[in-house]
Amino acid sequence: MAGTAKYTAVLDACVLYPVTIADILIQLSIEGLFTAKWSADIDREWTTSLKKDRPDLTDEQITYRQQNLHKAIPDWEIDQDKYQYLIANLTLPDLNDRHVLAAAIIGQADCIITSNLKDFPSDTLEIHGVEVIHPDEFIPLQLSLEPFHALTAIKHVRARLKNPPFTPDEFLRRLERASLVGTAARLADAIELI
Repeated sequence: MAGTAKYTAVLDACVLYPVTIADILIQLSIEGLFTAKWSADIDREWTTSLKKDRPDLTDEQITYRQQNLHKAIPDWEIDQDKYQYLIANLTLPDLNDRHVLAAAIIGQADCIITSNLKDFPSDTLEIHGVEVIHPDEFIPLQLSLEPFHALTAIKHVRARLKNPPFTPDEFLRRLERASLVGTAARLADAIELI
């Protein structure tokens, strides 16, 4: 069940790429609300997109961010050698996303957290016992299931923003810009705690 460390979620590249979303999901996992997993293929996908979209970032800066994710979640990796054989047998609207589902199956994940819901049809994933959920649904769910731990995680994320520091209101606006509108609305009710 979401809200326990036994609940395993594969983080798609589109939720590892945006810093705001990734920071919150990683911190929720560090707090023990769920187990975050991904693969080297997913790592390659988000870093390649980041390099393409942000030519101002150096390879060293991107590698530094990637290494910090790995340090934060030491058991992040689902071994791609274990799921490669599955990829050709999976059907998804975007064939390039099959590796994500294959990793979720082999990693015994309960869900895939992604912003690209259309690329992971629920009926296809259900066959494999995997759910698909948007980060703006997943994060508020954690706030409902484990309010103290989830708020603590989010407070830690905001506290790390020091250059410049963010007030709680500024942090909520940052969430909204990151397409976490529901999360921001939920946190507005507990703004004094973040």
